[in-house]
Order: sequence, then C-alpha cells, then structure tokens
Amino acid sequence: VCGAGSDELITLLIRAYAGPGDEVLYSQHGFLMYPIATKGVGAVPVTAAETNMTTSVDALLAAVTEKTKIVFVANPNNPTGTYINDAEMKRLRDGLREDIVLVVDAAYAEFMTGQEDYSAGEELVRAGKNTVMTRTFSKIYGLGGIRLGWCYAPVDIADVLQRLRNPFNVALPTQEAGLAALDDDEFVNACVRHNAETLAWFRDQVNAIDGLIAHPSYGNFVLVEFPKEEGKNADAANDFMMAQGVIPRKIGAYGLPQMLRISIGTKEEMEICLKAIKDFVNR
Repeated sequence: VCGAGSDELITLLIRAYAGPGDEVLYSQHGFLMYPIATKGVGAVPVTAAETNMTTSVDALLAAVTEKTKIVFVANPNNPTGTYINDAEMKRLRDGLREDIVLVVDAAYAEFMTGQEDYSAGEELVRAGKNTVMTRTFSKIYGLGGIRLGWCYAPVDIADVLQRLRNPFNVALPTQEAGLAALDDDEFVNACVRHNAETLAWFRDQVNAIDGLIAHPSYGNFVLVEFPKEEGKNADAANDFMMAQGVIPRKIGAYGLPQMLRISIGTKEEMEICLKAIKDFVNR
C-alpha cells in the first residue's frame, strides 16, 4: 500500500487499529509521529525504556497491557541511529499477543547493507497476519519532498488501509518519480557508499574534539552529544551553527536535549559543518 510518505501509513494504521482508551507502544526515543498520531485518535501513547539508546525487547514486552493494540519499532531508529537484530525482532513478535499489530518502521533499511544480522521485516510479514513493514523514498532516494512511502502488509491489513486512505493520496508525478528512482540503482549504491565513508569520517573527526561525543549510527545521520554546561550545550551549539548557515536538528522533544542530530551530506557540506562545530567549541 502506498501513501503520502510513510507518515500517512503510520497514521492510517493507528486510525484502523487504535481508538479511545487503547494503548500504542513504542520505544523511549522512538519516532515522534507515533505519539502524535496516537493522540489524534484519542488513544494513549506508551513508551518503553531503551538500553544505551537501543530498543529493548524485554522492556517493550513488559510494557504490554490488555489495552495494547499496536507496537511500533523503528529499525534502525530515528534519531538514535541504533538497531536490533532479526532474532530480537522475531522474539518481540513471538512475545506479543496475536491481536497486537507489530509495525516495523524500516525507513533507513537501505543503509544496513553491511549488517548480516539485520532484516527489514518482510519475513515477519510473510510469516503471519499481524506484522507490517513501512518504508519510504525520503531517505536513501533523497525524495522527501515528493511524499512517497509504502508498506508491506498481510492481505487483510492491506485491505483495511486501502479502504481508509484517500482515493488519490499519491499524486501522479510522485508515482512517476518513485518508479524512476527504483530504476536508478547506480545512484542508490553511490549514496550507500558515500554515507558509510563520510559518516565514519565525520564521527572520527567529532570524537577527536575535546568534550564532544559522536555516537555510532546505522542511519544517514549522527547524534553529537554536547556538554550540559550553559554556553557549551546543544542549545548554544545549535544557535551558533544556525548563524553560520549550518542547520542541525534539535531533539529535546525525543528526550535527548544534550544532543544534536546531524544529517550526512556531501563531503564539502560535512567539512563546513565540522568547521562550525570546531569554531563553536573554540570560540
């Protein structure tokens, strides 16, 4: 089923399977669309603690109640950049009731080419009637502005989503752009290589700066942790970088106020970003 970004599909899934008094479960630093869409239908968003900013299957299972209707797992997760392996995802599915829908949000799956223990979720979808995998053209394809996402779901769930979505939710130019993107393997492969090389370089450069931590990431972004001290913290860094024309992402709303999420761009862009960070620290 296609949608105006995977955001629309997330919203449709919540509309279909949760309502007032129900609970929608996700990990502590999970994608903010989960609670936003949950509140929109009168349901209750519930978070489960993470371990080292990584989804904890044990914590998710412990947080399940009789009111739980949907469990979302972004894998890899935005904004932490961490992931859980295929065995852990299967353990989560096996530990959930049959009437709970598990949604594997695999927006960054294309960046996981080097991780043999990772699966985007298609096997779990095929294996049962209660798991959905969502994907997007906004990340590896660089087409966020055209708003195109898709999900792979069991027939019954797909049928519900087809009846809920607007009849013309994906515009024709968007469909054409998506088809063209699927044929451009050269671009995708080049982006995967560039991201892996540039992300590793950028992390090393930031970690060499005294007082900063660039956390490991399996997405196309890096979380940079700043000191909590006033004037040296993430808020101050954000203001300084913005004034230099560099736009990081504040993630206090995700419960990580001491960090900024920095997307991986071209090598030149990352060099400019790195200089802004160094100038901020050394000012």
